[in-house]
Amino acid sequence: MTNPDFNPWIFALLCDSDFQPRKDTGTWSHRDGRPFSKEEQALADSATRAEVEELSAQHARYKKYVHEICDAPDVTQRFLAPFMEQLTEKKLGNAIELMSEDEMAEFNRLLALADEPIRPFTPYAF
Repeated sequence: MTNPDFNPWIFALLCDSDFQPRKDTGTWSHRDGRPFSKEEQALADSATRAEVEELSAQHARYKKYVHEICDAPDVTQRFLAPFMEQLTEKKLGNAIELMSEDEMAEFNRLLALADEPIRPFTPYAF
């Protein structure tokens, strides 16, 4: 974040928030379901517009990341298809032999995405 006036405690709390008010406490909840304490709710309510906008931007990047991870197996299949079409013996090792250095780098990136577990949303990570 570029604004040194951001309160890191507020921002971390916002990143761990389920913004739906609870009927039993009238507060928001942590993502694990624990209700906010009155102090936590007051802290979250004091968030500046800039903090909320930064949260929104980081969450948008997180959603893009999750989408990319979830789509990685299909994208990898589509990436490999043109190489497989060129082969009579359709084996992954044979397809790799046809790839340029840049194509191999992209293939490795896609494989890593397909194998990566989805990381949770955390402040400043996305």
